[in-house]
Amino acid sequence: MIIKTKRLLLRPFTEQDAADVYEYLKAPAVHCFACMKLNSVQQAVEEMKHRAGETEYYFAITLKESGKVIGEIDAYPESGEPHADENSARDTFSPCWMLNAEYQGKGYAFEAAHAFFDYLFQEKGARRIYAYTEEDNLASQHLCEKLGMRKEGLFKEFVSFVNNPDGTPCYENTYQYAILKKEWEAHS
Repeated sequence: MIIKTKRLLLRPFTEQDAADVYEYLKAPAVHCFACMKLNSVQQAVEEMKHRAGETEYYFAITLKESGKVIGEIDAYPESGEPHADENSARDTFSPCWMLNAEYQGKGYAFEAAHAFFDYLFQEKGARRIYAYTEEDNLASQHLCEKLGMRKEGLFKEFVSFVNNPDGTPCYENTYQYAILKKEWEAHS
């Protein structure tokens, strides 16, 4: 599956993407991506081999003109209900997006996320899309708002992705944003 926008292609990863992905995952910009840190280009090659099989929900964000990978976006279907059984509708998605710092502030994240949301709502049967963002990640909060998502709440000391210098968990305050398909259609 390939999703096209004016300046971007969202496409499955290939092994050839390793160097580009290593550029932004050698030092992830926000704590929630700390577990994705890559320590070498060779480790990035192995990660690309793993990602190459995912063609439906995990995409490389690439510049249409050059093919350079500048980020990634993914979301997988879930029931939206923590106690749901395996037969429950899987119509809720929680996207994760990340962009190489050199390409931020140019509208690429909005362009990619907008196209991806449209894909999830129109092609994948999404009823609801929600996103978490750290309290201090103002750029991600702004992106959620620009996409028409509403702020649903602030979870205090919600999750820990890294440790403090003394080794204790560093708990972060996290906002949740969401948008329903009917809201998306009214907003778009």
